[in-house]
Amino acid sequence: MDPVIRSVGLLRSDSAIMMRLLPFVAASMLPAALLALACLWGGLWAWAGIGAITVVVFFLDKLSVEGQISDATGHRLSEALGLIHFALLGLAVWSMGGPLPLLDKVLIVVGCGLYFGQISNSNAHELIHRAARWPFRLGASNYSSLLFGHHTSAHRLIHHVHAGTARDPATSRLGEGFWHYLPRAWIGGFRAGLRAERQRHGGVRWPAPYVGYCVGAAVALIGSFALAGMAGVAGLVAIAAYAQIQLMLSDYVQHYGLERRILADGKPEKMGPQHSWNAPHWYSSAMMLNAPRHSAHHMQPAKPFPALDLTRGEMPILPQSLPVMAVIALVPPLWRRLMDKRVAAWHARGLQDPAEIARAVHDKLTAGGITGPALPHSPHDKDRPSAPVIPHRANGSSRADDSGRI
Repeated sequence: MDPVIRSVGLLRSDSAIMMRLLPFVAASMLPAALLALACLWGGLWAWAGIGAITVVVFFLDKLSVEGQISDATGHRLSEALGLIHFALLGLAVWSMGGPLPLLDKVLIVVGCGLYFGQISNSNAHELIHRAARWPFRLGASNYSSLLFGHHTSAHRLIHHVHAGTARDPATSRLGEGFWHYLPRAWIGGFRAGLRAERQRHGGVRWPAPYVGYCVGAAVALIGSFALAGMAGVAGLVAIAAYAQIQLMLSDYVQHYGLERRILADGKPEKMGPQHSWNAPHWYSSAMMLNAPRHSAHHMQPAKPFPALDLTRGEMPILPQSLPVMAVIALVPPLWRRLMDKRVAAWHARGLQDPAEIARAVHDKLTAGGITGPALPHSPHDKDRPSAPVIPHRANGSSRADDSGRI
């Protein structure tokens, strides 16, 4: 009886895990299915695919549903999504050379760009953090097929080491608009990742990983031409460009202005919960495999996505869901009006160095057109990022609540 009882126990355990993963499965698979139908028949399916990633997410996020935390790995789901990525990308490229109307093709490009930039990117990100060779290569291949393979190296070797400092191109600076950030971060990530890989491979001019990324991109372009001629190549480039913008928006939003302090030894403080913006919205989190729980990921990069936690009060919280904030980031003046005061309030909670406090006060006075006294100097000023401006209300208060809001 023992083996039977043990088998029943395992089945119950697997069922419990699947129930906990069900929101992730449903939220990530539904858009892929609708977009696949759009590639075959166009029409309302194309609108439904876009709606599943935009309108449906917006309204379901408004429901008060707490995401469950479990020790489930989610590895099978990640690998399945990694394979679905290629099937959907192939269908989308093929549809570019088919008989569908131009409007349907445009909608497919937009819908697939959103899917690959938000869902497939989040999944590939999960895969490249896996220690096993097969899932890692699957994630790297997902990025390469979107002509963005270098992100595999730049993210792991640069971003996770230097996030929140000037050495990380993917960290957006306080006051920096997204359209300025986009080319700086893309080019900077490519170069920084290449330098890191050269160091790992003994100074070889073109290390093997970068050769692999280029080969992967070439295979994707050649395959697109084989499927749909130049229309397929154009479709791939358009989808990849839009997906890359979605990916870069995610990095921009999640690290905006949250720089790490430089310690007395000249090194940045340890990456902590206060160095990434997070979003608690349940459905967009499920769709993006908990990518909006970004602080937890940076503190434990190898932790599987279902187990990422969100601790309010310790982690900066975005005022809206990550997809909504990404749309707002497309309009820099609106973004700065919404976020700069929140960045300043969050930094103000951790100001301890007298020189930094004086600098923040000086910046506040200067912003109001008042000339303040000379600043005291810290021995590490040359290495320290400038302190943020502390905003003020009409009543003079700058106190932040637990979410980092003012």
